[in-house]
Parts: sequence; structure tokens; C-alpha cells
Amino acid sequence: MNDWKTIMNEFLQGASVMACLAIGLIFLRFWQKSHDRLFIFFAAAFWLLGLNWLCLALIRTDESETSLYLIRLAAFLILLLGILDKNRAKKSETPPQ
Repeated sequence: MNDWKTIMNEFLQGASVMACLAIGLIFLRFWQKSHDRLFIFFAAAFWLLGLNWLCLALIRTDESETSLYLIRLAAFLILLLGILDKNRAKKSETPPQ
């Protein structure tokens, strides 16, 4: 039988999955309006973080599973690539002085 801590943990993991998916959709909507690639990178990263939370909930193990760290690492690398891409695009748009 599940105790209340396990039930609450599963509930919070489900809420985290839902929040990451919703945030990803919001960034997708921003991308549709502005066509700024940074928003696509952020949407993909949040969807990967949602996948990470979903895997944590389904596997029902602690966070010491190495493969789950790889999903999270991929999400943070996508965020970093998006930020670097945005900064590179800004530098190329500035006129020479």
C-alpha cells in the first residue's frame, strides 16, 4: 500500500510534467509569433525536462539512474545552444564601426 509521501511525490511529478509541457507550448506560441529560434530551443528543452519527470514517475526510482541524467543533460545543452545561437546572431547583425 502506498503511503501519503509516495502519493504526494507522484502527484508532484505529474504536475511537473504538465507544467513543462505547458511551458513548452507557450514557447512554441512565442516562436510562431516572432519566428525567433531561441523559443524553439526553449520549447524543446522544457519538453525534454517534462520527459525526464515522466520517466522518474514511471520508473519509480530515485534520481541516481544515469540515463535520466542524460535526458536532463540534453535539455540543458539545448538551452545553452539556444542562448549561444541567439548571441551569435546578435553579433552578426551589428554593423561594423
